[in-house]
Order: sequence, then structure tokens, then C-alpha cells
Amino acid sequence: MTDVGRLINIGYGNVIHTDKVLAVVSPDSAPGKRLVQAARDEGRSIDATQGRKTKGIVVMDGGYVVLSALLPETIAGRFNEAGSLERGFEKEGDDE
Repeated sequence: MTDVGRLINIGYGNVIHTDKVLAVVSPDSAPGKRLVQAARDEGRSIDATQGRKTKGIVVMDGGYVVLSALLPETIAGRFNEAGSLERGFEKEGDDE
């Protein structure tokens, strides 16, 4: 499979590469808020919320933090779907 097959949508047409994801966390905790603030201060944050409320924080290798308007559970589900498709297991009804 090509590298394009390892991209997942994190909301509003924004995508990330699955090989670079370390964690997906909630922004509601104090550590999550500190993580986002430190990344902003150091220029390592990428805001992919399209002006909406941040509901998920994607921690990438290299120290980058991507802010998403999707819940961590939603992102994790898409991440798991991408892994299943990459291994050759298609969901029922996918006739592409």
C-alpha cells in the first residue's frame, strides 16, 4: 500500500499520517492543556479545528501537537479502521 493509504481524516478535510501518531488525548485535563500551551509557545502546534472547539489533541512524533475538533474516540476509531483496511480486511459494504 502507498503512503497515501496511511492518511486519516481528523476533521474538516484535514489529514494526518498514521505512522507519525504517538497518542490521541482529551484537551480537558490539566496535562493536556499544558501540552497544548507548551507546543504553542514553541511553535509546534497545528490547529486543524477550522475555528471550532478543540475536542482532541493528536501528539505526533517530532514533538508536534495537532488540535482537532473531533473527539479522541472518533479519531481512534478512524485510526483503527485505517489499520484494518491496510491489513486487507475491508468493512462490509465497501465495494471500491
